[in-house]
Amino acid sequence: MSVTNPDWAAIAAHIKSLALEMGFCAVGIADVDLQAEWPHLQRWLDNHYHGEMDYMARHGQMRVRPDELHPGTLRVISVALDYLPPDAGFAQTLKAPEKGYISRYAGGRDYHKLMRNRLKQLGQRIHAELPELAFRPFVDSAPLLERPLARNAGLGWVGKHSLLLNRKAGSWFFLGELLINLPLPVDQPHQGDCGHCTACITSCPTGAIVEPYVVDGRRCISYLTIELDGPIPEPLRAPMGNRIYGCDDCQLVCPWNRVAPLTREADFHTRPDLQQPDLLTLWQWDEAHFLKATEGSPIRRIGYRRWQRNLAVALGNAPHSDATVAALKAGLGRVDEMVDEHIHWALAQQADKASQDPVANRQQQRLIRVVEKGLPRDA
Repeated sequence: MSVTNPDWAAIAAHIKSLALEMGFCAVGIADVDLQAEWPHLQRWLDNHYHGEMDYMARHGQMRVRPDELHPGTLRVISVALDYLPPDAGFAQTLKAPEKGYISRYAGGRDYHKLMRNRLKQLGQRIHAELPELAFRPFVDSAPLLERPLARNAGLGWVGKHSLLLNRKAGSWFFLGELLINLPLPVDQPHQGDCGHCTACITSCPTGAIVEPYVVDGRRCISYLTIELDGPIPEPLRAPMGNRIYGCDDCQLVCPWNRVAPLTREADFHTRPDLQQPDLLTLWQWDEAHFLKATEGSPIRRIGYRRWQRNLAVALGNAPHSDATVAALKAGLGRVDEMVDEHIHWALAQQADKASQDPVANRQQQRLIRVVEKGLPRDA
C-alpha cells in the first residue's frame, strides 16, 4: 500500500481483509461526526440514567468528538467479535433458582485485553505498509459512542434495548475501535430496525428499558450487579432472581439472536467453575478463592465485596432451605456492613418463604402438637 497517488478504496478493502484474517467477525469504516448523537446523550444524562457512572458525564462532548480523544483522527475502523459460548445453558440456569446466572460474555477471559491487543496488532500491520498511519485502539475503555460508530460503519443497527443488532449475528458480539488518520472511504450506515417488536422492553425483569432505545441504567441488572458499588435498592432485589453478574434477558428474547453464531474464540468459552454454578458453592468461596477463580475474567473487577452482595440477593431469592439459611448466617461479618444488610434481607426472604411453604407449615404444626399434647415424636 502507498499514500503516493493512493487508491483509498483499495486500501480500505485491504484493511478489512486484514481484520477478518486476524479473526474479527465484521469490520467497517465510519467518519468521526457524531454530533447528531449529542442531544440524545445529553437527555440521558439529564435524566440521571447513568446512575453512579460519573465517567459518562465527566467527558462531556468528547464522546461525540473522537478526533479530540486522539487528535488527527479522520476515520474509525469498527470491528466486531462474536462471544456466544457453546453450551450456554441460558434457560436451564434461569429456571434453576439455586444456580447462579452469569452473563454469557463474562464466563471466559476478559475481552478487553484480547480485543485491544488484536486491534493494536491490526494497527501495526497497517503501519508496516503505510508508515504515515497514526492509530489508537479502544475497547470499551474510553469516552467513545461505540454503538453509533458501529452503526455508521455498517455493522448493524441500535436495537430498542440499546445494543447493536446484526441480521446474521444478533447481538452476541463485542465491539472495538481503531482510530486512524487516513481519509478512507466510509461505509453506509446500517438501515435495519426492530420494527414493531418490543420483546426486550416487556421482558426486562426490572423495567429498565423505559422507552424504545432508552435504558435507565439505575434499574438495569447489569448496572446493579457490576457498576453499582453500594447497596442494591430493595425494590429491585427480588426481580434480580438468580442473576449474580450481568443480565441477558433482553438478548435472550430478541428474535435476531436465534441465528447468532457461536464464538470461534476458545478464550470466551465458559470456565467449568462458572458453568451453571451452585449459589451455595459460590457463597463458600473466600476472597483468595474468588480472586484465583476469576483471574483473567471480567468478573474479577467487581471485587469480592460486590460478589458477596450479589450472591446474598440471589440466595434470598432462592427456594427456602435450611442449608441456605445456615450459609447466610455464617456469612454475617465476613465482609462488611453493606454485605451484612443484604444478608439480613436474604434471611428475611427465606423466612417468608418458609412461612408460606405448605410442607414447612405442616412440619411446624406437627412440632406444636408434640409440645402441646406430649405426643411421641414419631406420631
